[in-house]
Amino acid sequence: MKQADLTKTFKEILRQEKFSSQVEIVQALQEQGFDNINQSKVSRMLTKFGAVRTRNAKSEMVYCLPAEISVPTTSSPLKNLVIDIDFNSSMVVIRTSPGAAQLIARLLDSIGKSEGILGSIAGDDTIFSTPTKECTVKQLYQTIIELFEREL
Repeated sequence: MKQADLTKTFKEILRQEKFSSQVEIVQALQEQGFDNINQSKVSRMLTKFGAVRTRNAKSEMVYCLPAEISVPTTSSPLKNLVIDIDFNSSMVVIRTSPGAAQLIARLLDSIGKSEGILGSIAGDDTIFSTPTKECTVKQLYQTIIELFEREL
């Protein structure tokens, strides 16, 4: 089958939000007729499309594709993933739900330097974000707080 078919099927599978391992994704793709697929190919595709592991509606950790990155709104699921935001003299630290840090860091990095974000480093549930030269840590903290409009 063609690469375009693989990409389309891969995205459809991840939209189901029921696969908790790369092996399960490989098996699902093989059932769809992609016999030459393996775990390393799935891993590369997950990275390429920015897929993350997060909790689905059943509270299971599953792979999913992020929605188009945009600023969270009051009802946004992204907003609900942020648990705490704090800062010290050098960086802002954001705590998220387990598995959500990379998705939130991607959002922050997409906002970028124009809003004072030099860069972010994400683990599983913690993000370190540092300001540009033109922005203080406190200003960056305030920008991030306003972005998520939460009383934390």
